[in-house]
Amino acid sequence: MDKKYDYKQLMNVKYGHHEVIDVPDIIQNCTDKWFNQTLTKVNNSVVRIGIVEGDYHWHKHDDDDEFFFVLSGKLYIDLKDKTIELNPNEGTTISKGVLHRPRAPKKTVMLMVETDSIDPVGNEE
Repeated sequence: MDKKYDYKQLMNVKYGHHEVIDVPDIIQNCTDKWFNQTLTKVNNSVVRIGIVEGDYHWHKHDDDDEFFFVLSGKLYIDLKDKTIELNPNEGTTISKGVLHRPRAPKKTVMLMVETDSIDPVGNEE
């Protein structure tokens, strides 16, 4: 868990190659409001599940793009000049260096694809 924020972010790779990734089990056992778990590594990137509710903080990633894909719920990603709304089966990529704030008005499950070296907390502006 990050010291400054109430996020549970597990960066360890939970599943190796050729293992079945059990997303329903992770969702069922999650009791945190903002939870990330790295599912698997693909080359120099990772696929993470996010189970979230509420607001994340404004931040950016100077060297990394981020891809968000909503499985259930609703995710808003606030940018300086607009808000992107993602519903189930919708996704978007946030470019490196772009200040953003993800937020979920209700429990939302999403997949994220990003480099394996990214710090999910990012840099605050």
